[in-house]
Amino acid sequence: MKHAQRVTPRWGLVLGASSGFGAATARELAKSGYDIAGVHLDRAAGLKQVGMIKAEIEATGRRALYFNVNAADEHKRQEVLDALETDIKENGGTIAVLMHSLAFGSLKPFIAESSLSKRNMDMTLDVMAHSLVYWTQDVVRRGLMGRGGRIFSMTSAGSNRVIPSYGAVSAAKSALESHTRQLAVELAPHGITVNALRGGVTQTPAAERIPDSDQLFVEAVHRNPHKRLTTPEDVARALVALAKPGTDWITGNVINVDGGEEVAG
Repeated sequence: MKHAQRVTPRWGLVLGASSGFGAATARELAKSGYDIAGVHLDRAAGLKQVGMIKAEIEATGRRALYFNVNAADEHKRQEVLDALETDIKENGGTIAVLMHSLAFGSLKPFIAESSLSKRNMDMTLDVMAHSLVYWTQDVVRRGLMGRGGRIFSMTSAGSNRVIPSYGAVSAAKSALESHTRQLAVELAPHGITVNALRGGVTQTPAAERIPDSDQLFVEAVHRNPHKRLTTPEDVARALVALAKPGTDWITGNVINVDGGEEVAG
C-alpha cells in the first residue's frame, strides 16, 4: 500500500485579509495550494464575513489561520509570526508569499477647518507604508521566507495623482512604492522578489470611503478600455501568476493591473 506523499506547506501571509484585494488574494492563493495566514482588524459585525472567507479557503483543502489584530502593532506582529514559526517548525514549510494590503488611513484635506493632523499623517504612513518594511524584516530575520519567496504591496494611481482628501494616503502609497524598490534590491541576494501591484480603480470598502468616490468610479469606467472597473479578483489572479516559479527576474517594479486604465487615461 502506497502512502500519500506529504506536501510541504506553503503559506500565503496576507495583511488585510478580510475584504477587498486581501480577501480575494487569500481565496486565489488557497485555490493554488497555499495555506493562508490572514491578518485583519474587524469589529464583531465584520467577523461573519471573515468566517465565510475562512470556510471558502478550507473548502479547497487548505488551512486558514486568521488573526484579528492590528497589523501595525509591533507586539501583535510578533504574536502572529510566533504562531507561524511554531507551525513551520512542527510541520515544515515556509512563508512563500507575503501580501501587504492594509487600507486604513486618514481621509482629510491638508488645508481646511477640520484638516489633517500630525497624528493622522503618522498613523496613515505607518499602517499603509512603513509596516511593509517591519513585517518583511521580521519574516526574513526569522528565516520564515527563503529563496523563491514573493512579496507584494498594493499601491494605487493615487500615489502620483491629487484626489480630494486623499493626501495622506497618496503620501503613504508613494512611500510604499519607494519601500518596495529598496526591499527588492536588498532582498535580491536572498532570492526574494518584491513588487508593488497598482490596481485600477476598484470598488472596495476602502475606496468607497473616499469622498465623492461614486464620481471616481464613473470616471474610471469611462477611462478604462474595457469599460468596467478593476475587480479584486483581477488583481488576485495576477498576483498568483507572479508568484509562480520562473518569475524570479521580475522585481522592484510597480506593475499596473488595470486593464489598460492607466495608459488610456
